[in-house]
Amino acid sequence: MTTVGLKPPQQHIGVAALREIWAIADDAGFDGCWVFDHLAPMGPDRTGDIFDGWSLLAAMAEATRRVRIGCLVSGNTNRHPGTFAKIAATVDHLSGGRLDVGLGAGGDRLTDAMMGTPTPSAAERVERLAETCEILRLLWTGPVTGYRGRHYTLTGAISDPKPVQRPKPPLWLGSSGEKRGLRVVAEHADVWLNAALPGTEIPELQRLSRVLDVHCAAVGRDPATVRRAVQFRPPSDADSALRLARSYIEAGFTELVLMPAGRDDVVAASEAAAKLLPRLRDVG
Repeated sequence: MTTVGLKPPQQHIGVAALREIWAIADDAGFDGCWVFDHLAPMGPDRTGDIFDGWSLLAAMAEATRRVRIGCLVSGNTNRHPGTFAKIAATVDHLSGGRLDVGLGAGGDRLTDAMMGTPTPSAAERVERLAETCEILRLLWTGPVTGYRGRHYTLTGAISDPKPVQRPKPPLWLGSSGEKRGLRVVAEHADVWLNAALPGTEIPELQRLSRVLDVHCAAVGRDPATVRRAVQFRPPSDADSALRLARSYIEAGFTELVLMPAGRDDVVAASEAAAKLLPRLRDVG
């Protein structure tokens, strides 16, 4: 089964427009509506307005009725895993159990430098991501958590209420690291979001997917239990957009995330994506 989500940018846009887009996603029948997790706008020009992703998710939980919501992806180094577990559980309750938790290793040298926070090495960030995945499971499912890792230590930690979704919300992990990152995906993810840049050629995405299969086999997991997600900017021409979507589906990606991006009218681009949605369903 193919799912289709909408991921509008929360940069260079006003809250009123975002509310319009959330209503479009909810009413049109999209499976998911997403935000991202950055302190400065993404792209070549990193100046201008940008809203906090998790604050928006809390608002989205109240402003929508049926669409699932989530962050693709939360930067793990932005928050302590105990704080993150609490925030996510709160949004899961606000949404009535409609939260998908997206998480990546994090690290943004520009904003880290602005805020005076360190940017750990890639290897350390992946180690921290793996520990966070373990901690989230423990905090969301157990009454009291004790944990001693290389980077995080929890002593008699409590985290209530638990999420609405049991045993826990679905975990989407973003990574393209072939040695360790995809190993963490194999160990912990419900969904793999390829972390390569949008527009990466499909043969490369397929190659990384096969690397994930190898990691799944190494940890004793059926690769079919890890769903594959891709995010992309749909071409303005509907037929071209459908051909692109079909190529991703034929390559094994069942979770499609459409990104109506740019400084143009993102509301209009979201409306166009909504009109395309029934045809995307037929392709899926």
